[in-house]
Amino acid sequence: MIPLEWYLILSAVIFSIGLYGVLARRNAIAIMMCLELMMTSITINLVAFWRYGNVIDLSGQVFAVIVFAVAAAEATVGLALAISIYRNRDTIVANDLNLLKW
Repeated sequence: MIPLEWYLILSAVIFSIGLYGVLARRNAIAIMMCLELMMTSITINLVAFWRYGNVIDLSGQVFAVIVFAVAAAEATVGLALAISIYRNRDTIVANDLNLLKW
């Protein structure tokens, strides 16, 4: 049986990679992919704590399904925004987007 610490280390590594990608990337699509990595690491944590906790209670799995639903909605809305911005501005580089400035 794999110990809980290994799952937590894996989740921390995946979250760190996602956080670095969000902070360092300029492309909006890459930033959204890194956000998905961060949500995946959260799901790994939820399921790992559920598995090593009370097996009868399904709250970890329910929260994991909610995270999957939020990630799917975020990907859908984010890609729709990226396509819309690309059609109007011909770029999806995050530094070049100043839509809320006067």
